[in-house]
Amino acid sequence: MLPSLTVPAGRPLPYRGAPVLNLFMTVDAVGGVWQYGLDLAEELTRQGIGVTLAVLGPEPCQDQLRAARAIRGLALCPLGASLDWTALTPGEVEAAAAMVAREAERAGADLIHLNSPALAALTEFCAPVVAVAHSCVATWWAAMRPGPLPPDLAWRASLAAEGYRRVDALLSPTRAFAEATAATYGIAPPRVVPNGRRKPADRGQRSPAGAAASPFAFTAGRLWDEGKNARTLDRAAARMQLPLLAAGDLKGPNAAQFSPEHLRPLGRLSDQDVARWLAGSPIYASAARYEPFGLGVLEAASAGCALVLSDIPTFRELWDEAAIFIAPEDEAGFAHAIEMVAADPAIRARLGAEARMRAEAFTVEAMTAGVLDVYRAVLEAPPLRAGAPA
Repeated sequence: MLPSLTVPAGRPLPYRGAPVLNLFMTVDAVGGVWQYGLDLAEELTRQGIGVTLAVLGPEPCQDQLRAARAIRGLALCPLGASLDWTALTPGEVEAAAAMVAREAERAGADLIHLNSPALAALTEFCAPVVAVAHSCVATWWAAMRPGPLPPDLAWRASLAAEGYRRVDALLSPTRAFAEATAATYGIAPPRVVPNGRRKPADRGQRSPAGAAASPFAFTAGRLWDEGKNARTLDRAAARMQLPLLAAGDLKGPNAAQFSPEHLRPLGRLSDQDVARWLAGSPIYASAARYEPFGLGVLEAASAGCALVLSDIPTFRELWDEAAIFIAPEDEAGFAHAIEMVAADPAIRARLGAEARMRAEAFTVEAMTAGVLDVYRAVLEAPPLRAGAPA
Protein backbone atom coordinates (compact mmCIF):
# COMPACT_ATOMS: atom_id res chain seq x y z
CA MET A 1 0.00 0.00 0.00
CA LEU A 2 1.01 3.59 -0.47
CA PRO A 3 3.01 5.14 2.36
CA SER A 4 1.06 7.40 4.69
CA LEU A 5 2.71 10.79 4.52
CA THR A 6 1.74 14.33 5.40
CA VAL A 7 1.41 16.99 2.72
CA PRO A 8 3.69 19.91 3.62
CA ALA A 9 1.91 23.20 4.10
CA GLY A 10 1.54 25.24 0.95
CA ARG A 11 2.28 22.34 -1.42
CA PRO A 12 -0.29 20.77 -3.74
CA LEU A 13 -1.37 17.16 -3.49
CA PRO A 14 0.61 14.99 -5.88
CA TYR A 15 -0.57 13.05 -8.90
CA ARG A 16 -4.12 11.67 -8.66
CA GLY A 17 -4.35 12.37 -4.95
CA ALA A 18 -1.47 10.08 -3.95
CA PRO A 19 0.35 11.08 -0.76
CA VAL A 20 3.59 13.00 -0.89
CA LEU A 21 6.66 10.86 -1.64
CA ASN A 22 10.33 11.23 -0.89
CA LEU A 23 12.04 10.22 -4.14
CA PHE A 24 15.76 9.49 -4.43
CA MET A 25 17.00 9.64 -8.04
CA THR A 26 20.45 8.97 -9.49
CA VAL A 27 21.78 10.95 -12.46
CA ASP A 28 25.09 11.76 -14.09
CA ALA A 29 26.24 14.98 -15.72
CA VAL A 30 27.86 13.40 -18.79
CA GLY A 31 24.96 13.19 -21.25
CA GLY A 32 21.22 13.33 -21.68
CA VAL A 33 20.48 11.61 -18.36
CA TRP A 34 21.27 14.90 -16.62
CA GLN A 35 18.65 16.83 -18.57
CA TYR A 36 16.17 13.97 -18.23
CA GLY A 37 16.66 13.97 -14.48
CA LEU A 38 16.36 17.73 -14.13
CA ASP A 39 13.22 17.98 -16.25
CA LEU A 40 11.58 15.09 -14.44
CA ALA A 41 12.62 16.38 -11.00
CA GLU A 42 11.26 19.86 -11.73
CA GLU A 43 7.87 18.51 -12.73
CA LEU A 44 7.76 16.05 -9.83
CA THR A 45 8.41 18.80 -7.30
CA ARG A 46 5.46 20.68 -8.81
CA GLN A 47 3.38 17.60 -8.11
CA GLY A 48 4.27 17.83 -4.42
CA ILE A 49 6.94 15.12 -4.43
CA GLY A 50 10.22 15.67 -2.62
CA VAL A 51 13.18 14.84 -4.85
CA THR A 52 16.81 14.21 -3.95
CA LEU A 53 19.08 14.10 -6.99
CA ALA A 54 22.21 12.01 -6.40
CA VAL A 55 24.95 12.80 -8.92
CA LEU A 56 27.35 10.03 -9.94
CA GLY A 57 30.46 10.43 -12.06
CA PRO A 58 32.18 13.71 -12.96
CA GLU A 59 31.11 16.87 -11.17
CA PRO A 60 28.47 18.92 -13.04
CA CYS A 61 29.54 22.11 -14.79
CA GLN A 62 28.57 25.46 -13.31
CA ASP A 63 25.67 26.00 -15.72
CA GLN A 64 24.37 22.52 -14.87
CA LEU A 65 24.59 23.27 -11.16
CA ARG A 66 22.77 26.59 -11.65
CA ALA A 67 19.96 24.81 -13.48
CA ALA A 68 19.64 22.26 -10.69
CA ARG A 69 19.71 24.85 -7.93
CA ALA A 70 16.99 26.83 -9.69
CA ILE A 71 14.50 23.99 -9.11
CA ARG A 72 12.62 24.89 -5.98
CA GLY A 73 12.59 22.10 -3.40
CA LEU A 74 15.20 19.95 -5.16
CA ALA A 75 17.93 18.51 -2.93
CA LEU A 76 21.22 18.02 -4.76
CA CYS A 77 23.52 15.26 -3.50
CA PRO A 78 26.87 15.07 -5.36
CA LEU A 79 28.42 11.66 -4.66
CA GLY A 80 31.47 11.59 -6.90
CA ALA A 81 31.17 7.81 -7.19
CA SER A 82 32.08 5.96 -10.38
CA LEU A 83 29.63 5.35 -13.21
CA ASP A 84 29.20 1.72 -14.16
CA TRP A 85 30.45 2.34 -17.70
CA THR A 86 33.59 4.27 -16.67
CA ALA A 87 34.56 2.28 -13.56
CA LEU A 88 37.76 0.26 -13.86
CA THR A 89 36.57 -2.63 -11.70
CA PRO A 90 33.30 -4.14 -10.43
CA GLY A 91 34.41 -3.09 -6.96
CA GLU A 92 34.07 0.58 -7.93
CA VAL A 93 30.49 -0.01 -9.04
CA GLU A 94 29.76 -1.92 -5.83
CA ALA A 95 31.11 1.00 -3.80
CA ALA A 96 28.90 3.40 -5.78
CA ALA A 97 25.86 1.19 -5.18
CA ALA A 98 26.55 1.06 -1.44
CA MET A 99 26.92 4.84 -1.34
CA VAL A 100 23.62 5.35 -3.18
CA ALA A 101 21.83 2.91 -0.86
CA ARG A 102 23.26 4.63 2.22
CA GLU A 103 22.33 8.12 1.04
CA ALA A 104 18.83 7.00 -0.02
CA GLU A 105 18.19 5.64 3.46
CA ARG A 106 19.59 8.80 5.02
CA ALA A 107 17.22 10.87 2.84
CA GLY A 108 14.24 8.80 4.02
CA ALA A 109 13.43 7.63 0.50
CA ASP A 110 10.01 6.08 -0.11
CA LEU A 111 10.99 5.24 -3.69
CA ILE A 112 14.30 5.01 -5.55
CA HIS A 113 14.69 5.90 -9.24
CA LEU A 114 17.90 4.55 -10.75
CA ASN A 115 19.12 5.94 -14.04
CA SER A 116 22.03 3.49 -13.64
CA PRO A 117 20.19 0.14 -13.30
CA ALA A 118 23.41 -1.83 -12.73
CA LEU A 119 23.51 -0.42 -9.18
CA ALA A 120 20.54 -2.64 -8.29
CA ALA A 121 22.69 -5.73 -8.91
CA LEU A 122 25.06 -5.01 -6.06
CA THR A 123 23.08 -3.92 -3.04
CA GLU A 124 19.67 -3.96 -1.42
CA PHE A 125 17.79 -0.69 -1.10
CA CYS A 126 15.55 0.65 1.63
CA ALA A 127 12.61 1.21 -0.73
CA PRO A 128 11.15 -0.10 -4.01
CA VAL A 129 13.26 0.60 -7.08
CA VAL A 130 12.21 1.92 -10.49
CA ALA A 131 15.00 2.02 -13.09
CA VAL A 132 15.33 3.40 -16.60
CA ALA A 133 17.36 1.68 -19.31
CA HIS A 134 18.73 4.75 -21.10
CA SER A 135 21.55 2.79 -22.77
CA CYS A 136 23.93 -0.08 -22.03
CA VAL A 137 27.26 -1.46 -23.20
CA ALA A 138 25.79 -4.65 -24.67
CA THR A 139 23.27 -2.97 -26.97
CA TRP A 140 25.89 -0.32 -27.83
CA TRP A 141 28.34 -3.06 -28.82
CA ALA A 142 25.71 -4.86 -30.90
CA ALA A 143 25.10 -1.65 -32.86
CA MET A 144 28.79 -0.86 -33.29
CA ARG A 145 30.77 -4.11 -33.59
CA PRO A 146 30.42 -7.71 -34.78
CA GLY A 147 31.15 -10.57 -32.44
CA PRO A 148 30.93 -11.13 -28.68
CA LEU A 149 31.52 -8.53 -26.00
CA PRO A 150 35.14 -8.11 -24.89
CA PRO A 151 35.86 -8.96 -21.23
CA ASP A 152 35.99 -5.32 -20.15
CA LEU A 153 32.42 -4.81 -21.33
CA ALA A 154 31.10 -8.28 -20.49
CA TRP A 155 31.24 -7.77 -16.72
CA ARG A 156 29.43 -4.45 -17.10
CA ALA A 157 26.70 -6.09 -19.17
CA SER A 158 26.41 -8.83 -16.54
CA LEU A 159 25.79 -6.21 -13.84
CA ALA A 160 23.21 -4.48 -16.02
CA ALA A 161 21.41 -7.80 -16.62
CA GLU A 162 21.25 -8.54 -12.90
CA GLY A 163 20.11 -5.00 -12.14
CA TYR A 164 17.33 -5.23 -14.73
CA ARG A 165 16.07 -8.42 -13.09
CA ARG A 166 16.15 -7.08 -9.54
CA VAL A 167 14.30 -3.78 -9.93
CA ASP A 168 10.58 -3.48 -9.28
CA ALA A 169 9.95 -1.79 -12.64
CA LEU A 170 12.13 -1.12 -15.67
CA LEU A 171 11.44 1.64 -18.19
CA SER A 172 12.74 2.47 -21.66
CA PRO A 173 12.38 5.71 -23.67
CA THR A 174 11.43 3.97 -26.94
CA ARG A 175 9.80 0.74 -28.06
CA ALA A 176 12.77 -0.06 -30.31
CA PHE A 177 15.22 0.17 -27.42
CA ALA A 178 12.88 -1.75 -25.12
CA GLU A 179 12.81 -4.60 -27.64
CA ALA A 180 16.59 -4.51 -28.09
CA THR A 181 17.07 -4.60 -24.32
CA ALA A 182 14.67 -7.51 -23.91
CA ALA A 183 16.33 -9.50 -26.70
CA THR A 184 19.85 -8.80 -25.45
CA TYR A 185 19.22 -9.72 -21.82
CA GLY A 186 16.43 -12.29 -22.09
CA ILE A 187 13.97 -10.25 -20.01
CA ALA A 188 10.43 -9.00 -20.50
CA PRO A 189 10.39 -5.77 -22.51
CA PRO A 190 10.65 -2.69 -20.30
CA ARG A 191 7.65 -0.39 -20.13
CA VAL A 192 7.97 2.43 -22.67
CA VAL A 193 7.76 5.98 -21.33
CA PRO A 194 9.11 8.41 -23.96
CA ASN A 195 11.43 11.18 -22.89
CA GLY A 196 10.21 14.76 -23.03
CA ARG A 197 11.50 18.30 -23.16
CA ARG A 198 9.92 21.67 -22.60
CA LYS A 199 9.19 23.81 -25.63
CA PRO A 200 11.78 26.54 -26.41
CA ALA A 201 9.42 29.24 -25.12
CA ASP A 202 9.00 27.31 -21.84
CA ARG A 203 12.80 27.32 -21.44
CA GLY A 204 12.99 31.08 -21.84
CA GLN A 205 13.94 31.02 -25.53
CA ARG A 206 11.89 32.53 -28.31
CA SER A 207 10.70 29.97 -30.85
CA PRO A 208 11.95 30.73 -34.36
CA ALA A 209 9.45 32.49 -36.59
CA GLY A 210 10.72 30.86 -39.76
CA ALA A 211 13.75 29.66 -41.65
CA ALA A 212 17.02 31.50 -41.13
CA ALA A 213 18.13 33.91 -43.84
CA SER A 214 21.48 32.09 -44.13
CA PRO A 215 20.93 28.36 -43.64
CA PHE A 216 23.44 26.29 -41.74
CA ALA A 217 23.59 22.77 -40.38
CA PHE A 218 23.94 21.88 -36.72
CA THR A 219 24.46 18.85 -34.52
CA ALA A 220 24.88 18.44 -30.78
CA GLY A 221 25.76 15.76 -28.29
CA ARG A 222 28.64 13.67 -27.03
CA LEU A 223 30.87 14.05 -30.08
CA TRP A 224 33.47 11.72 -28.53
CA ASP A 225 30.95 8.85 -28.35
CA GLU A 226 31.52 6.58 -31.33
CA GLY A 227 27.84 5.65 -31.25
CA LYS A 228 26.88 9.24 -32.11
CA ASN A 229 28.92 8.78 -35.31
CA ALA A 230 30.11 12.36 -35.69
CA ARG A 231 32.75 11.06 -38.08
CA THR A 232 30.16 10.56 -40.82
CA LEU A 233 29.02 14.16 -40.40
CA ASP A 234 32.66 15.28 -40.43
CA ARG A 235 33.15 13.56 -43.77
CA ALA A 236 29.85 15.00 -45.02
CA ALA A 237 31.00 18.50 -44.06
CA ALA A 238 33.98 18.11 -46.39
CA ARG A 239 31.51 17.71 -49.30
CA MET A 240 29.39 20.76 -48.44
CA GLN A 241 29.58 24.49 -48.96
CA LEU A 242 27.14 24.92 -46.08
CA PRO A 243 28.76 25.20 -42.63
CA LEU A 244 28.07 22.30 -40.28
CA LEU A 245 28.45 23.34 -36.64
CA ALA A 246 28.85 20.81 -33.83
CA ALA A 247 28.19 21.46 -30.14
CA GLY A 248 29.51 19.04 -27.54
CA ASP A 249 32.54 17.66 -25.78
CA LEU A 250 35.32 16.19 -27.91
CA LYS A 251 36.75 14.15 -25.02
CA GLY A 252 34.82 11.73 -22.82
CA PRO A 253 35.31 10.53 -19.25
CA ASN A 254 36.30 7.11 -20.61
CA ALA A 255 39.30 8.53 -22.55
CA ALA A 256 37.43 8.41 -25.90
CA GLN A 257 37.96 11.44 -28.10
CA PHE A 258 37.10 12.86 -31.50
CA SER A 259 39.17 15.28 -33.59
CA PRO A 260 37.02 16.85 -36.35
CA GLU A 261 38.64 17.94 -39.59
CA HIS A 262 35.70 19.59 -41.34
CA LEU A 263 32.97 20.17 -38.74
CA ARG A 264 33.15 23.48 -36.90
CA PRO A 265 33.35 22.49 -33.23
CA LEU A 266 31.69 24.85 -30.76
CA GLY A 267 32.74 22.97 -27.63
CA ARG A 268 30.36 22.12 -24.84
CA LEU A 269 27.47 24.61 -24.73
CA SER A 270 24.93 25.29 -22.02
CA ASP A 271 21.30 24.34 -22.57
CA GLN A 272 20.51 28.01 -23.16
CA ASP A 273 23.29 28.43 -25.72
CA VAL A 274 22.15 25.37 -27.67
CA ALA A 275 18.61 26.77 -27.67
CA ARG A 276 19.91 30.04 -29.12
CA TRP A 277 21.63 28.20 -31.97
CA LEU A 278 18.47 26.19 -32.64
CA ALA A 279 16.43 29.39 -32.71
CA GLY A 280 18.27 30.20 -35.96
CA SER A 281 16.44 27.29 -37.64
CA PRO A 282 19.45 25.25 -38.72
CA ILE A 283 19.10 21.93 -40.48
CA TYR A 284 19.69 19.51 -37.64
CA ALA A 285 21.69 16.40 -38.49
CA SER A 286 22.39 13.21 -36.55
CA ALA A 287 24.21 10.25 -38.08
CA ALA A 288 24.00 8.18 -34.87
CA ARG A 289 24.46 4.44 -35.18
CA TYR A 290 23.31 3.93 -31.59
CA GLU A 291 20.69 6.20 -30.04
CA PRO A 292 18.11 4.87 -27.56
CA PHE A 293 16.15 8.14 -27.82
CA GLY A 294 17.98 11.35 -28.78
CA LEU A 295 17.12 14.41 -26.69
CA GLY A 296 19.16 16.62 -29.01
CA VAL A 297 16.93 15.70 -31.93
CA LEU A 298 13.83 16.41 -29.82
CA GLU A 299 15.16 19.84 -28.86
CA ALA A 300 15.82 20.64 -32.51
CA ALA A 301 12.37 19.41 -33.56
CA SER A 302 10.73 21.48 -30.81
CA ALA A 303 12.50 24.54 -32.23
CA GLY A 304 11.11 23.83 -35.70
CA CYS A 305 14.36 22.65 -37.30
CA ALA A 306 14.34 20.44 -40.38
CA LEU A 307 15.75 17.02 -39.46
CA VAL A 308 18.20 14.87 -41.42
CA LEU A 309 18.72 11.69 -39.43
CA SER A 310 20.35 8.28 -39.63
CA ASP A 311 18.01 5.48 -40.60
CA ILE A 312 17.99 3.53 -37.32
CA PRO A 313 14.99 1.97 -35.53
CA THR A 314 14.64 4.54 -32.76
CA PHE A 315 14.69 7.52 -35.12
CA ARG A 316 12.19 5.81 -37.42
CA GLU A 317 9.92 5.13 -34.46
CA LEU A 318 9.99 8.74 -33.27
CA TRP A 319 10.36 10.79 -36.46
CA ASP A 320 9.06 8.72 -39.39
CA GLU A 321 7.51 11.06 -42.01
CA ALA A 322 8.88 14.07 -40.09
CA ALA A 323 12.54 13.79 -41.18
CA ILE A 324 14.80 12.75 -44.06
CA PHE A 325 16.55 9.45 -43.31
CA ILE A 326 20.02 8.48 -44.54
CA ALA A 327 22.09 5.36 -43.89
CA PRO A 328 24.41 6.08 -40.95
CA GLU A 329 27.68 5.67 -42.91
CA ASP A 330 26.54 7.49 -46.07
CA GLU A 331 28.36 10.81 -45.84
CA ALA A 332 27.51 11.65 -49.45
CA GLY A 333 23.84 11.07 -48.71
CA PHE A 334 23.96 13.35 -45.64
CA ALA A 335 25.75 16.07 -47.59
CA HIS A 336 23.27 15.90 -50.46
CA ALA A 337 20.19 15.89 -48.19
CA ILE A 338 21.42 18.79 -46.06
CA GLU A 339 22.28 20.96 -49.06
CA MET A 340 19.04 20.04 -50.82
CA VAL A 341 17.01 21.15 -47.79
CA ALA A 342 19.12 24.29 -47.41
CA ALA A 343 18.51 25.26 -51.03
CA ASP A 344 14.72 25.01 -50.82
CA PRO A 345 13.02 27.23 -48.20
CA ALA A 346 9.66 25.51 -48.80
CA ILE A 347 11.06 22.05 -48.03
CA ARG A 348 12.90 23.43 -45.03
CA ALA A 349 9.77 25.06 -43.66
CA ARG A 350 7.62 21.96 -44.27
CA LEU A 351 10.10 19.62 -42.58
CA GLY A 352 10.49 22.03 -39.67
CA ALA A 353 6.72 22.25 -39.20
CA GLU A 354 6.33 18.46 -39.31
CA ALA A 355 9.14 17.99 -36.80
CA ARG A 356 7.65 20.58 -34.44
CA MET A 357 4.21 18.97 -34.67
CA ARG A 358 5.67 15.54 -33.86
CA ALA A 359 7.67 16.99 -30.96
CA GLU A 360 4.46 18.18 -29.31
CA ALA A 361 3.81 14.60 -28.21
CA PHE A 362 7.08 14.43 -26.27
CA THR A 363 6.53 16.87 -23.44
CA VAL A 364 7.87 16.89 -19.90
CA GLU A 365 4.29 16.68 -18.66
CA ALA A 366 3.58 13.51 -20.68
CA MET A 367 6.87 11.95 -19.58
CA THR A 368 6.16 12.74 -15.94
CA ALA A 369 2.62 11.35 -16.13
CA GLY A 370 3.98 8.07 -17.52
CA VAL A 371 6.68 7.83 -14.87
CA LEU A 372 4.19 8.62 -12.10
CA ASP A 373 1.90 5.85 -13.32
CA VAL A 374 4.78 3.44 -12.80
CA TYR A 375 5.68 4.88 -9.40
CA ARG A 376 2.11 4.49 -8.25
CA ALA A 377 1.82 0.90 -9.50
CA VAL A 378 5.05 -0.07 -7.77
CA LEU A 379 4.08 1.54 -4.48
CA GLU A 380 0.58 0.06 -4.47
CA ALA A 381 1.60 -3.51 -5.29
CA PRO A 382 5.38 -3.91 -5.34
CA PRO A 383 6.39 -7.26 -6.84
CA LEU A 384 8.74 -9.50 -4.91
CA ARG A 385 12.39 -8.85 -5.61
CA ALA A 386 15.37 -11.14 -5.18
CA GLY A 387 17.37 -10.83 -2.01
CA ALA A 388 20.74 -9.17 -1.76
CA PRO A 389 23.59 -10.86 -3.61
CA ALA A 390 25.78 -13.11 -1.54
